[in-house]
Amino acid sequence: MAVTEPGSGSHVLGITTTAVRDGDDYLINGTKTFVGNSHIADLHGVVARTGPGTRGLSAFLVEADRPGVHVRPHQPSMGLHGFSFGEIAFDNCRIPATNRLGAEGDGLDVAYSSSILYGRPNLAAVALGIHQAILDTTIAYTTTQRRYGKPLADLPTIKQRLGTMQSRLMTARLAAYDAAHLLDHGQPCDAELINAKLINAEYAIDSARTAMEIHAAHGLHPAQSPIERHFRDALHIFAPAGTSDIQLLRLAEHALGNAQQPWSIQFKASTPSRLETNVAR
Repeated sequence: MAVTEPGSGSHVLGITTTAVRDGDDYLINGTKTFVGNSHIADLHGVVARTGPGTRGLSAFLVEADRPGVHVRPHQPSMGLHGFSFGEIAFDNCRIPATNRLGAEGDGLDVAYSSSILYGRPNLAAVALGIHQAILDTTIAYTTTQRRYGKPLADLPTIKQRLGTMQSRLMTARLAAYDAAHLLDHGQPCDAELINAKLINAEYAIDSARTAMEIHAAHGLHPAQSPIERHFRDALHIFAPAGTSDIQLLRLAEHALGNAQQPWSIQFKASTPSRLETNVAR
């Protein structure tokens, strides 16, 4: 999904990439950044501006090999080295109008729903896996390293930290599984999905720091332990699909009762969606 732009970040309505109608085609111009699978995808979902205001965004499917699609050179990142994400520039990229997802003006729905209904639970799952690896690695280290003639895990201070990590992991797993279960069963779950991403990202990062403190100097060398990799990977979950500050703002809206109609309900209630109909074509 190519939604985020260098100058707008999480502010979807700040999108400046344009899609101008030209007969039976559209011409797309602009730059997208932090695009997942940018360097391996055959198809990109691009949200661009076709008019003013909140209904001035539209979504398009753009094949990666179309003239005018330029994938910028892949840049090394701090963590998640197995995941490709980067920048794509569109320079008078011509696509047929049949590549549009739904009607003009549906782009905000596509952007928000993809982030809330799919991006956040996916990221929660990734964070949960990293979190489990953090605990497993730390358990292995503390049960094999010895201090004062006993395993490091026997020290009360280490036990307390391991217990804290275990509690975080269990809470994070419950949040992720509950949100995914509600989504799978067509129940309203926007707040649960938002919270699952928040809890899993924050708790994985917290446990990664705790694990690094337990490993001490042993955690600084990749050849000795994968814990420094897990720490770097966990930090990558913080920003996508909204930082923790964004998640907290959205949860506050739910608490105050002034949140938008849940996307999980809006899309469940829609007719054979125009989006699905166009995709089928």
